[in-house]
Amino acid sequence: MLNNYTAKYFKISSGYMGQIIEWPEVVTEGETIEDCREMLKDALHEMILAYKQQVKNIPFGDGLLL
Repeated sequence: MLNNYTAKYFKISSGYMGQIIEWPEVVTEGETIEDCREMLKDALHEMILAYKQQVKNIPFGDGLLL
C-alpha cells in the first residue's frame, strides 16, 4: 500500500527545514528546497523502516505526494 504524506517547508537561516505533517517526528534540513525535499523523502523512508523493525504502527498519510 502506498501512502501519501503532506510536507511543509520553512525558510531558515541555513536554507530550508521540512517536516511531515501527519508524522511530525520526520523532519530534516537542506540548503535548498530541492535538497530538503530529497532529504525529507529519505528521512521518511528511514523512519518507515525503523518502525517496521520495531513493529510499531506507521502513521497513515492521506495528503499530497512529496
